[in-house]
Amino acid sequence: MLVAIAVLFVFIGVAAGVVGSIAGLGGGIFFVPALLYFVNTYQPGSMSPQVAAATSLIVIAVTALSSSISYLKQKKVDVQSALLFFVGSAPGAIVGVYVNKLLPIGGFTLLFGVFQLLIFTLMMVKDRLKPRNIQWQIKRHFTDHEGNEYDYGYSRWTAILIAFFVGVTSSLFGVGGGVLMVPAMIILFRFPPHIATATSMLVIFFSAVIGSVTNIWHGNIDWLYAAMLAPGAWAGGKLGAYVASRMKGRTIVLVLRVLILGIALQMIGESILG
Repeated sequence: MLVAIAVLFVFIGVAAGVVGSIAGLGGGIFFVPALLYFVNTYQPGSMSPQVAAATSLIVIAVTALSSSISYLKQKKVDVQSALLFFVGSAPGAIVGVYVNKLLPIGGFTLLFGVFQLLIFTLMMVKDRLKPRNIQWQIKRHFTDHEGNEYDYGYSRWTAILIAFFVGVTSSLFGVGGGVLMVPAMIILFRFPPHIATATSMLVIFFSAVIGSVTNIWHGNIDWLYAAMLAPGAWAGGKLGAYVASRMKGRTIVLVLRVLILGIALQMIGESILG
């Protein structure tokens, strides 16, 4: 049975790495449910939500590192923005580890699911909203491989505050934080989708490392199952970055919308049924 789980986790790691890398999510939406279901089927009650989230987070670090290396070679990562976002996400990742231990997750899961539905709705209508002229503190310009030009930017403190919340969410649920970071980049700061997903993966890597160090300190990680997921996650991260480079920005946004809706329905369902 353990060998079967190991083989299955390699495939899950690849799938999660590919999808997470394309959408800039990290892959935790696959890792946490897989750990809770398959491990507890094999050894009932042996995998708690806290350990699943912590184990997922360290595998997310592997996925994010793999895809970030590929995205950096493609010159799609806004490194300066990623470092600024990390200023907020790093302390958030540490706080999330402690909140994970103290907070009854059920009620918060419902709120997070509803919040994700709101983000999904905003992403559906964002193209119909009239763009506003915003005097950003930091301004960026990008031309993609199709020749489309984008202007985007943000306020430093707004970016840091959002990144802090992303860091908390990342450690709390083990989902990598990209489910909030990428929509915020696209909706609030008008990042082009390719740059948003690539930059998000680097931020996720930094945050996942910080959160994982804290989890290691508290002994929350199941190293056996992390080792089973990591090889597939590494390969999937690289493959996902390659696939994303061949996709149009609209396609990436569509993938992101579907994933966000799926996450929202999953979390709302868990809170109601659990």
